[in-house]
Amino acid sequence: MTTSTQDKPVSNGVNTEALIGARGVFAEMPQAASFTFRSNCDWVDGSESRNTINGYFGLGEEHIRKQTFVISSDHPAVFSATDRAPTPPEIALSALASCLTGGIAAVAQHRGIQLRKVQAVVEGDMDMRGILGMDPDIRNGFSAVRVTFNIDADASDDDIRALVAQSQKRSTVFDLMTNPTNVHVVVA
Repeated sequence: MTTSTQDKPVSNGVNTEALIGARGVFAEMPQAASFTFRSNCDWVDGSESRNTINGYFGLGEEHIRKQTFVISSDHPAVFSATDRAPTPPEIALSALASCLTGGIAAVAQHRGIQLRKVQAVVEGDMDMRGILGMDPDIRNGFSAVRVTFNIDADASDDDIRALVAQSQKRSTVFDLMTNPTNVHVVVA
């Protein structure tokens, strides 16, 4: 972490004025704050699948994105797969890193802190005996997740730690990973 003095305007690429404006709108119209995000997943072959993401419901209506995003997943050869894409747990770790990192940029912008570099290393520990059904006492998911940030910014170490703490507090994906979420699976 680096500390220096800030004399010029901060530009971290986040329009915090718009975010603050959204808070005002949602305070007046709470129903507009209800969003539904979607991903459509198609099986490709073996353990490979392809997710397409385009469109969501929010602000009381459907929205179409400017482009369709594709996220593929697979498993490594050590699991007798084709290793054409990251595993779903790796995608979950990258989602956590992206959410926290984006939050740091937004909080830094709002607090007038110029960022020069933000890098997150995320690791998750998993005992494969759980997903292979070998031991019912071993969970299928991560037993631990660690996030380490390397941040270069015009701020004190305490201010940088506060950025990370606030990002963690507001992170959707951190919340998903650390709190129970109702998940309903049905067959159409």
